[in-house]
Amino acid sequence: MTDDWILKGSYFESCNCEAACPCVWFKESTEGDCKLLIAWHIDTGHLNEVALDGLNVALACYAPENMGNGNWQAALYVDDKADEAQFKAITEIFSGQKGGHLAVLMSFVGEVLGVKKASIEYIAKDKNRQVIIDKVADVEIQAINGISGEPSLITNPPLCVVTSHPATVAKSTHYRYQDYDKNWEFSQRNGYYSDFIYQP
Repeated sequence: MTDDWILKGSYFESCNCEAACPCVWFKESTEGDCKLLIAWHIDTGHLNEVALDGLNVALACYAPENMGNGNWQAALYVDDKADEAQFKAITEIFSGQKGGHLAVLMSFVGEVLGVKKASIEYIAKDKNRQVIIDKVADVEIQAINGISGEPSLITNPPLCVVTSHPATVAKSTHYRYQDYDKNWEFSQRNGYYSDFIYQP
């Protein structure tokens, strides 16, 4: 039987590249490696009979060279409000087991550092996005306005977290992540955000 699933909501990401990040064009990162944190808020969604509305998810990735070469390390964080069935469903979807664009993204991962529950706060206000993972991360980004005064957008790059919507280009006000063997802290670097739809 084919799984019935869909997720809709909003997401953002930030990394250590100068804005705007060249990795989405499979170019070399501006720092030689990529320290990426992605956060999602699921407005509505389900996997078969398991509802996933209102839950948050985050993914930390480290790419030691050009992201197109793969060999990423990744750590997945699932909202601690998720029950056992929801935790299992989110883990299966975001690890790429259920197909769709997330399976494409996870094909670049060579090592999974871990999967764990965490207290995740996802904040979206005007042109700002922020995620706070208790005792792990605090990242905030702000949109970069284009010449028209509206936020700048990138549509359909070769590598992206979301294919369903154009990405707003942003810059971090702060970025802190510390877990496993990683200890990253910087500011005024790249960010993107948009709505998303994921499905098989």
